[in-house]
Amino acid sequence: MVGMPDFTGKDTLVGARFSDVNLKGSRFVRTDLSGAVMRGVDLVGTDIDSPWLFDGEGALLVNGVDVVPFVDAELNRRWPGRELRRASDPPGLRAAWAALQAAWGSALDRAAATPPGTVEVQVDGEWSFAQTLRHLVMATDVWLRRAILRIDQPFHPAGQPNEEYGAEGGDMSVFSHDRPTYQEVLAARADRVAQVQAFLAAATPEQLTEARVNPWAPQYPETVLSCLHTILGEEWEHLRYATRDLDLIEARAASHA
Repeated sequence: MVGMPDFTGKDTLVGARFSDVNLKGSRFVRTDLSGAVMRGVDLVGTDIDSPWLFDGEGALLVNGVDVVPFVDAELNRRWPGRELRRASDPPGLRAAWAALQAAWGSALDRAAATPPGTVEVQVDGEWSFAQTLRHLVMATDVWLRRAILRIDQPFHPAGQPNEEYGAEGGDMSVFSHDRPTYQEVLAARADRVAQVQAFLAAATPEQLTEARVNPWAPQYPETVLSCLHTILGEEWEHLRYATRDLDLIEARAASHA
């Protein structure tokens, strides 16, 4: 926001203490708040989004209560099939993928029914619906085509990252292809979904245990199963983002009607 202080990665605030500080309306993006302790804070209206909330063994305590299990259960209730995202055998993974794509199918139908241009709208600097699909094309190319299938040139032009992508994080500006049309994005997305489905259809228990190289961090060991879990996690999290932003777009449109 214009006139507001802007702290970036160049600023070191580790271990800082904030006392009687007004942070109302502040926005924290790609910020590490792990281990933060807040006492006597007003959190009314606070919106927290943590895609890694369910990956670790830590807790998120609100008034002494670990809310992680409650959040996880509520997301599973909203999206049946999400609870299958950690399936560990081929039948479970196939069921997980089917449930996931059914949920994405509903989101795609919803997006198709919106006014022209809605899929390109960015909410508060987040990716648009079309950009989210581009990211998922890239995620499939990284974790299926590069990591699992070991394809030398795995990237579709619609999701092609440039050399700085791994270091920069996730800004769509680091994608090297000129912005494709939405129909081109849909076609690329459908192709990659079909490739995952085809792989899962033929996957065996033995294959899931095979070792693979982490495409972003070779020092960390992966298996075919862990690569598939990454794909499932990416898909569910970005479905949540996309539907969240469609909700906001519709709410803002209604407020101006």
